[in-house]
Amino acid sequence: MQINEKITFHHILSLVRSSLYVQLVMLVIMSLFRLFFYFSFAPDNLKNVPFSEILGAFWLGSRLDLSILGYTFIPIILMAIVFTLLQGKVSYRFAKPFFLWYLVLIDLIATLILAVDYGYYAFFNEHISIFIFGFFNDDTTALLKIFWKNYPTIKIFIIAILYILGLTFIIKKIFSLPMSQKKETFKIYTQFSILFALILITILAIRGSFGMFPISHWIKDVSSNHFVNQVRKNSVYSLVDAINYYKKSLKSQRDLVKEMGFDNNISGAFQIITNKKTINLQKPEKNLLKTTPYNKKLEKLKPNVVVIQVESFGTPILKYESKHFDIMRHLKKHFEQDTLFTNFISAANGTIVSMEPMLLNLVARPNTIPYGQSMFKNMHFPTAAASVYKKNGYETRYLYGGDLSWRNVGGFFPHQGFEHVEGKVKIAQTLHLNKAKDFHDWGVYDQFLYKYIIKRLKEAKKPQFIYAMTTNNHPPFELYADYKSKKLTIDANLSKHLKGDQKGILKRLYDYQYALDMAGKFLDAIKSSPLAKNTVVVITADNNTFEGHMKYDHFYQESKQIPFYIYLPSAIKPKKAIDTSVPGSHKDLFPTLYHFTLSNASYMAVGSDLLNKNILHCGINEAGVIITTDGAFQSGVPKNKIERKCDVYRKASIAVTDFLVKDWYKKSKL
Repeated sequence: MQINEKITFHHILSLVRSSLYVQLVMLVIMSLFRLFFYFSFAPDNLKNVPFSEILGAFWLGSRLDLSILGYTFIPIILMAIVFTLLQGKVSYRFAKPFFLWYLVLIDLIATLILAVDYGYYAFFNEHISIFIFGFFNDDTTALLKIFWKNYPTIKIFIIAILYILGLTFIIKKIFSLPMSQKKETFKIYTQFSILFALILITILAIRGSFGMFPISHWIKDVSSNHFVNQVRKNSVYSLVDAINYYKKSLKSQRDLVKEMGFDNNISGAFQIITNKKTINLQKPEKNLLKTTPYNKKLEKLKPNVVVIQVESFGTPILKYESKHFDIMRHLKKHFEQDTLFTNFISAANGTIVSMEPMLLNLVARPNTIPYGQSMFKNMHFPTAAASVYKKNGYETRYLYGGDLSWRNVGGFFPHQGFEHVEGKVKIAQTLHLNKAKDFHDWGVYDQFLYKYIIKRLKEAKKPQFIYAMTTNNHPPFELYADYKSKKLTIDANLSKHLKGDQKGILKRLYDYQYALDMAGKFLDAIKSSPLAKNTVVVITADNNTFEGHMKYDHFYQESKQIPFYIYLPSAIKPKKAIDTSVPGSHKDLFPTLYHFTLSNASYMAVGSDLLNKNILHCGINEAGVIITTDGAFQSGVPKNKIERKCDVYRKASIAVTDFLVKDWYKKSKL
């Protein structure tokens, strides 16, 4: 064949054939990625999962991969149609690069998405979601520094270059395969019949189903095992869903009331979470109105209230605490001495998406962007916790160990009842810190945040409500230069529950140890000073991101667990024993804390006081994990009566939250 030979339908069929071969190669690569994903993250409990379910996950996953490849094949067909119409007018040499380089580009993009999804799952233990856009909304420079410090960047870059060169070489080789020597002449109707057949085959590949809906419309579970259902997912579809959720969330176009099944029945949702028969929809937040009991001791004491969210402090790792694995250090004795709710889970799997709903007394809305970066950023939320304390005579302070520009916390939280919103700059100025030594990539080291809190408590002229978010126990897992770690030895039992590079995990664990040790030393300082008599301290977390490195014996029960610890001065400590096994989540933290710290105070909250034994208690996480008195499960697949009630309760809580937020926004514009 002459390279400048005018293109014929024979040439076009050859290019389409080569394109099909390339897509077949890409299907194999995607399947190998899924296999690699399986062996990288598979928990031990898969031994009890029927092999047919695992096989079903891979089969469904391959069909989803084929569906994506079907979409990417559409431009191939369009090019085939165009060049069919241009037969005899352009050369084969001109036409061939369109097919070849399109496939190189699209397959490299697909591979990049697969790789990003793998890394995302390794960190968050879930496929790409709306929170991936946090890379752009977060401190992007810090994130890039973290990537450089914590990952073999040069090695990854070299592997990526080799992969690009290898894939390009394979695609070029495929397009260099000799064409059939027999040059058939196709009549025009035959040509378009073949093209039409290709269109039908591509549509079938895209749909992946002969049913009413395409395969991507409703990706069914293939197993009761959470991980097996993760295997079936396709990275590209996960990214597309995240983009769609993000776009809708920016303008709050998602109707979660409808999605949760309460369309035209929001009163029903309020009834479920309040146990009230009559619902007021004119001032809907009033349906959530509650009052703490009168308490003579609290009236007299008016204690300071300090709530600390320790970055990524998941509690499952604490069960491995021992003489040789002393990860808690100074915090250990406090957790043993004081009140610690053990069946407590995070509102969501990210920092800001747990922080906001907790401080606003709402629940996390699935797949939505943070309030502080949305159309609601300048709106006051009537349920905000700081407003409750401010109304009861407290000076309110929001502290973050990092930059206040992060996620717009500096712009959002002044609207939520905080009189002072302070970040690393204020802390550094007040304590005269050395930026070179006392800062890490995300802010000040935890010890300085705690030092600043104590300074504010000691200097206060009126009762203090302080919320603080720490920044250690976060990549790049840097320790303060003067801190002396205690050696952590990973025994056989812990080792079999870890996944990934244990050298890298150990670095993370030492930062974990530092974060917990600093929290413990902070409590030491409080309890050894006059503040012990008039200060309540709560320690919780934003999430348990360490779940990406662990294989849990009971995934739903353990993966989202965080602490809800309370230190109470002896003067106001209840004499009756507290049931600390009651299930709960961030939505319940302040309703419970109000009970311990405020007398005869009114408040509004979606959550409930965990001390109330007369109501249903369920902890709920944005990812659909629900914890109950009978264990934990994934939303949508309850197994008993209490789980069914909690499943409905979760949906009602989300519907009420979405309804309230939009109602407040609408009224704020009047």
